[in-house]
Amino acid sequence: MPERIHLCLVEIPRGSRNKYDWDEKLQAIKLDRFLFSSVVYPTDYGFIPDTLAEDGDPLDAMVCVSEPTFPGCVIPVKVIALFRMRDDKGIDDKVLCVPLSDPNWNQMERLDDIPQFLRDEISHFFSIYKQPEGKHVMVDGWYPKEDALQTIEDAFERRERAQGAEG
Repeated sequence: MPERIHLCLVEIPRGSRNKYDWDEKLQAIKLDRFLFSSVVYPTDYGFIPDTLAEDGDPLDAMVCVSEPTFPGCVIPVKVIALFRMRDDKGIDDKVLCVPLSDPNWNQMERLDDIPQFLRDEISHFFSIYKQPEGKHVMVDGWYPKEDALQTIEDAFERRERAQGAEG
């Protein structure tokens, strides 16, 4: 059975220190804050639409890109792995993806295909990016593609249940 294609809505382009968030009420991306740390996002960063993660937000997604895109860009992606961490809101899983249309990345299938230096950069970024704000994060680390796909399915189901409870 072919793997399902997912979409990622980019909030933050790779290399940015601006923290943008999707605002459901505005139906737009708004500037949340400027990172206090002198670090930048190592990948494009956003979320998978129509999901609900355990922290109450859409499920976070990181997309390995050859060039940064822009806030609001939608990228068809292939899921590669799961990055687990906790922050002040609790579990804050992030799915690592590659764009289907980028030949520099789309041949990658699993975590071991991603360069070790990029995995290390991502881990380091998320372990320290909130420190100057006085917030503590705990990085649990990398998990295989199968865990990422299950996390996505759980997030789709969680969103459906939440919508059913509202209506």
